[in-house]
Amino acid sequence: MLDISKRKLFAEDLCKAAGDLALDYFRDRENLVVDSKGSQDWVSEADKNVEAFIRKEIAKSWPDDGVFGEEHGDSTGTSGFDWVIDPIDGTTNFVNGIPAWTIVLAGVVDSRTEVGVIHDPNVAETYAAERGKGATLNGKPMAVKTEVPLNAGTVSVGYSNRVEATNVLPVIAAIIDNGAMYHRNASGALSLAYVAAGRLLGYMEEHMNAWDCLAGQLMIAEAGGRVEEQNAQDMIRDGGRVVVGTPAVFDELLRIADSAWNS
Repeated sequence: MLDISKRKLFAEDLCKAAGDLALDYFRDRENLVVDSKGSQDWVSEADKNVEAFIRKEIAKSWPDDGVFGEEHGDSTGTSGFDWVIDPIDGTTNFVNGIPAWTIVLAGVVDSRTEVGVIHDPNVAETYAAERGKGATLNGKPMAVKTEVPLNAGTVSVGYSNRVEATNVLPVIAAIIDNGAMYHRNASGALSLAYVAAGRLLGYMEEHMNAWDCLAGQLMIAEAGGRVEEQNAQDMIRDGGRVVVGTPAVFDELLRIADSAWNS
């Protein structure tokens, strides 16, 4: 039998340790080796080495689990539990010295995300969730904002280089037309965590990879928010659209997404 709760605690500790390692690289950026994977898409030695560290720790504690990550090859397990890793979400921020990046770890069973951890080492904040057991920020329960309309809050919109760049423009225009503030910090995972913590009303992105979004989607749902449902294994394979929000604004965000992205 899978011990989900034990894996969740393990994930929290592991993300904190990985965050400490990433901070060492962040503080020594003048010596950081950075490569380009495409337009506005960077990978550093920190990304690769932090993911390698996470994989090594998972292999020691949960050798039968599968592992899927952004920077290294996939590893199929036999336990039925799959880890999904983003070693540094917000690499563009990271390489430019902007302290808005996170360590992200999700756990998937039977196409459903069961565990999600997003750790921001810059401010020592750990967001965590386990399906059916709520969501926490540094161990304290967190909840989305309630009864706050769009014109009294802020919505974050992500930009993906995997889709047409101009597709984001009608979404931003619609959010502004609704009286909301528009936010972007170049870390989708951190923005999702902010929705769960009640700091943002919602988040939208036309295409995200699983390692960027699965953890945050789970914690938003566990914090009382609404999430456009997806099959986690399909997201691992293909990625997809992400729309999340508080109960008060989710339907309007979904309408905006459908209108702008024709899906």
